[in-house]
Amino acid sequence: MDFLTGTVLAAGLAIGIAACGCGVGMGLGLGGAMTGISRNPEATGKIQVNMLIGLAMIESLAIYALVVALILMYAHPGLEAALATIGAH
Repeated sequence: MDFLTGTVLAAGLAIGIAACGCGVGMGLGLGGAMTGISRNPEATGKIQVNMLIGLAMIESLAIYALVVALILMYAHPGLEAALATIGAH
């Protein structure tokens, strides 16, 4: 496996693992918030605000992983040589 193929594979695995981890984290957070709301309906407003802030923080981790994956794929020093080899412009 050449370096460019390994880089693309690593980028795909990185975003896949990050998305899976963020999905699990969001599910657990949302489940905890719904449990809290069902046990104490008067606290719905405070719980929802904190839940939305937490979900935004978790989602930002997936976006950071996407940015790193895109940098790995498109800011690769050997990308131009590899594209020239396969004939793409």
